[in-house]
Amino acid sequence: MTDGGNDQPFSDLRVSADGAIGELVLNRPERLNALTYTTLRELAAAARWFDQQPDVKVVVVRGEGRMFCAGFDTSAFGSGGAGEVPGAAGSPRANADLGRAMADAIGAMRAVTIAQVHGRAVGGGVVLMVACDLRVVAEDVVISLPEMDLGIPLTWGAVPRLVREIGPSATKDLVMTCRPVGSEEALRLALVNATAPPDGLAAAVTAMASSVARKSRLTLEQTKRQIDAVAEQVASTASAFSDADLLATAIADPESRAVGRDFVAERARRRR
Repeated sequence: MTDGGNDQPFSDLRVSADGAIGELVLNRPERLNALTYTTLRELAAAARWFDQQPDVKVVVVRGEGRMFCAGFDTSAFGSGGAGEVPGAAGSPRANADLGRAMADAIGAMRAVTIAQVHGRAVGGGVVLMVACDLRVVAEDVVISLPEMDLGIPLTWGAVPRLVREIGPSATKDLVMTCRPVGSEEALRLALVNATAPPDGLAAAVTAMASSVARKSRLTLEQTKRQIDAVAEQVASTASAFSDADLLATAIADPESRAVGRDFVAERARRRR
């Protein structure tokens, strides 16, 4: 087994490869695997690390602990701004673009990626999930995109990726209403490929990964490239570089900021 930590000093992830199958684990269970700028940089670096492992055909992407991923650190939208999120470095725009760079890196990996999703997938966690080639979720999973409730647009190239998978109408529904969806609806929408009982999720993903790994490397890589090229024609992510500007505009908009503050305050009241 090869451990990515030997070559890359990951702090928020565990990365390993065992023959044809690799594993990329979000490893901040105490924070429900919430994404920081550091996590986003590490995810992109992990994608590059796997591209350098010639034997790896499949990479399973999962979260440690109670859930897959709680999304991006929302403290930035409740008070002071994006610079408060851990791991901020460089310009605000460069930080805002890290999510897009992460999704592009995961999506462009040579290996086939399978998202193993349990508990909840929220916001940026959904973007990571959709950037993967295949998605298997637990039957009790909850998936949500709360960005517009927070007064910001859904960015990171998520809109074209969602349109590819579930179509324009369903994308508008999930993004604009911010309503959570369960595994059955996610499967019906083709947002995910399969569901499994919570205690059988890992086994289901292992079976899928093993099935894919039995194919030849050449046919896997060429088929993935061909499908991705067709998907780009359906809904291109090329313009997603401007998502960072959309986010900056929303953060500066008084009404958008007020919507975000009200949402965070109301959620805090409900938790008391």
